[in-house]
Amino acid sequence: MDKINLELLKQIANLDGIPQGAYNFRINGKGEGRRSTDEIEIVSKKDKPGIDIYIKPNTKGKSVHIPVMISQAGLNDLVYNDFYVGKNCDVTIVAGCGIYNCSNSLSEHDGIHTFHIESGAKVKYVEKHLGLGTENAQRVLNPTTKVFIKKDGFMEMETTQIGGVSFADRKTFAKLADGARLVIKEKILTTQNQTAKTKFQVSLVGKKSSVDVLSRSVAKEDSKQNFRSVVIGKNECFGHVECDGIIIGNGKIVSTPEIRAEHIESTLVHEAAIGKIAGDEIVKLQTLGLTEKQAEDEIIASFMLEN
Repeated sequence: MDKINLELLKQIANLDGIPQGAYNFRINGKGEGRRSTDEIEIVSKKDKPGIDIYIKPNTKGKSVHIPVMISQAGLNDLVYNDFYVGKNCDVTIVAGCGIYNCSNSLSEHDGIHTFHIESGAKVKYVEKHLGLGTENAQRVLNPTTKVFIKKDGFMEMETTQIGGVSFADRKTFAKLADGARLVIKEKILTTQNQTAKTKFQVSLVGKKSSVDVLSRSVAKEDSKQNFRSVVIGKNECFGHVECDGIIIGNGKIVSTPEIRAEHIESTLVHEAAIGKIAGDEIVKLQTLGLTEKQAEDEIIASFMLEN
C-alpha cells in the first residue's frame, strides 16, 4: 500500500496497517487483502462487485474492518456489501471511504450496504468519508444503507463526512421489528462549493420499536446541505429526530422533517435548530488568546463532537 492510501486508511479507519480480526481492503476498485476468522466470514459476491459478511450467532467483542481507498483519478467505483449478523451478537463494523484526487477527472465511490440483524444482536457501525487532494478536483461519495432489525435487535450508526467531498447523496432506509432499536449519529462538514444531501427513512413496524436520529451539520463558505428525515410509526413506538446546524459565510442548510403517525400509540418528535456562531462565544475564546479563526475552529470541533 502506498503512502497516499495509507494516509486515507488512517483517516477513515484509524489504522496504520493491517488490523486485528476480520478485514477486507478495497483499493481502486479491487480487493487488496482479506482475512476471515472463525466467527466472521467474508465472501466475494459472484454476481456483482462486493462482499457478503457472515457473523456467527453469539459472537461477542469482535470487529470487522472494510475500508475503501481510491487514489486512481477518474475511477467510478460501485460496490454492494451485505452483512448477516447472527442472533445475540455484539460486534463492531468499521467502514468508510477516502478519495484522493488531484486531477480534472471525477472520482466517485457508490457503496450500497445492507444489514440483516437477527434477534437480540447488537451492532455498532462506524463509517467515515473523506476527500483529499487539490481544491478543485471532484470527489463524489454516494452511500446507501439499508437496515433490517429483527426482534430486540439494536444498531448504532456513527456516520461522519469530515471534509473534502465535492458532492454526496447519502441515503438510509430502515425497518424495525418488535423491540428493535436504531440510533443514528451523523456529522457532516462542507466547505467551498460542496453539496451534501441526506435522507433517512425509518419504518417503525414492530411494537415498542424506536429510532433516535441525531444530526450535526456545518456548512461553510458557499457550501450547501439538505437534510430530510421520514419516520413512520406503524405500531406502538417512539421516534426522535434532532437536526442542529451551523452556517458560516454563505453556507446554506435545509432541514425537512416528515413524521407519519399511523398508529394511535406512536410518538414521533422532530427538532431542528440552525444558525450562526454567536459572537459572544468567539469573543470569550479570544480573551483566552485565540484568534478569531482559531476560536471559530474550536467551536466547530466542539459542536461536531457532541452526541
